[in-house]
Amino acid sequence: MSVDEADEHGGHHHHLPAVEDWPRGFGEASWWPFITALGGAGFYVGAALFVLGNGEEPLIDPLIGPAVFVGSTFVFLAGLYGWLYHAFIVNFWEGEPEGTSSRGLRLAMLLFLGSEISTFGAGFVYYFFIRAGTWPPTGGELPHLLSSLVLINTAILVVSSFTLHYAHVALLNGKRGRFKGLLAVTLLLGVVFLGGQVLEYYEFIVGAGFTLQQGVYASAFFGLTGLHGLHVTLGAVLIAIVFIRALYGQYSPDRHTSVSTVSMYWHFVDAVWIFLVVVLYVGAEVHF
Repeated sequence: MSVDEADEHGGHHHHLPAVEDWPRGFGEASWWPFITALGGAGFYVGAALFVLGNGEEPLIDPLIGPAVFVGSTFVFLAGLYGWLYHAFIVNFWEGEPEGTSSRGLRLAMLLFLGSEISTFGAGFVYYFFIRAGTWPPTGGELPHLLSSLVLINTAILVVSSFTLHYAHVALLNGKRGRFKGLLAVTLLLGVVFLGGQVLEYYEFIVGAGFTLQQGVYASAFFGLTGLHGLHVTLGAVLIAIVFIRALYGQYSPDRHTSVSTVSMYWHFVDAVWIFLVVVLYVGAEVHF
């Protein structure tokens, strides 16, 4: 159903489930971004607590870390929902035009991706420091990393970039059916990739005994791949939100800022994964 059709049938009747902006009486100010950031920070806190709760002499209960991580997930998703609903979805139904705000949001996404480069860059610097020393590093024996599963997962993520790109192209050409279909395919590929990464972790941890406490390389490997997995999960959530909005009749060739920004994020995540495979997987197999 298009936006015009929605307006003819009463406009607000076709809204997604509404929530009250919070706190009320603060004008355009909102705490939803703060709640989202709090949940995002909780991911890292939960990961740190997980490390402290494992090993030969754990400092805390091993269940605290996973509990904090799961709780942070709910906080993050709740904040993300409230933030996106009031920042984008309500404005779309109310017919507010895209203009300067659209350019500002794209610039904001570019700045955010710049900060993400710094985040991943810190992890890669740690890995390069390890790789420049004695190889293989001290600790447990490294398993065979570059498997067919990694190559298949890489192909899946690369294909998902193409499906998302052509979904955006279809929207710009007014082909909404193809747009929604390719969005659904992209979301499915993202979920399959995450499932493949979980399977890879299972094979390493259970099958090969390769765990986070297995030495300096293991900490770099699980730190970087886990961080990337979190980003893919967030990307999948954002694509799911875009897909649901598309099913409700939102987006048009003239109004597609969210599609553009989510596409920028997803392509960035894909590029990071390719670099990660070359450096972390292939690099670990090469002996100088």
